[in-house]
Amino acid sequence: MMVAIILVINIVYVSLSTIRMILTLKGRRYIAAFVSMFEIVIYVLGLGLVLDNLDAIQNLIAYAIGFGIGVVVGSKIEEKLALGYITVNVISSNPDIEFTRKLRDKGYGVTSWFAYGMDGDRLSMQILTPRKYELRLYETIKEIDPKAFIIAYEPKQIHGGFWVKQVRKSRLANPKKAAEAARTGGPIVPPVQAKPTAPKNTPNNNE
Repeated sequence: MMVAIILVINIVYVSLSTIRMILTLKGRRYIAAFVSMFEIVIYVLGLGLVLDNLDAIQNLIAYAIGFGIGVVVGSKIEEKLALGYITVNVISSNPDIEFTRKLRDKGYGVTSWFAYGMDGDRLSMQILTPRKYELRLYETIKEIDPKAFIIAYEPKQIHGGFWVKQVRKSRLANPKKAAEAARTGGPIVPPVQAKPTAPKNTPNNNE
């Protein structure tokens, strides 16, 4: 029973520690500070149980195994949260493909320019997207050009630009609406219901 308790406590502690470290690196310092309060309480409980039972080797083994599992669990949780944004650099060997338009129609922020490689002309693009849509972006790129060269990294700071986050995120979350807006050439704007107007006072001819 003690072995299971130590194992679970250390998994929770290291998971919180991993998440807290990632939050700190991403600039979410206040959330990281909040998580650290629970982290240190769980750490003291787990360490106290191990120190009180040093004569049992299985407790030390459970502590070590829980530490390793906690690192994996914490990283998996961070992947699911997918905090922040990612910048993807794409180089296509076929500059004639309407790469930029297709990506913009799906709601991605794209900056493109023509480049020259060892074997001829290239189309180079820089794409910004929330991390939660990263895998979807890779699939879209491979559908357009399976031979495209892709490099991805996380920007530390984003400033300026025309890419309005709220609008683009809603388009990325609703690819069908984005495609419909691209076909019609209009923005995605929800229908606005007309407000009822109060009746005007008209003069009564019988008065």
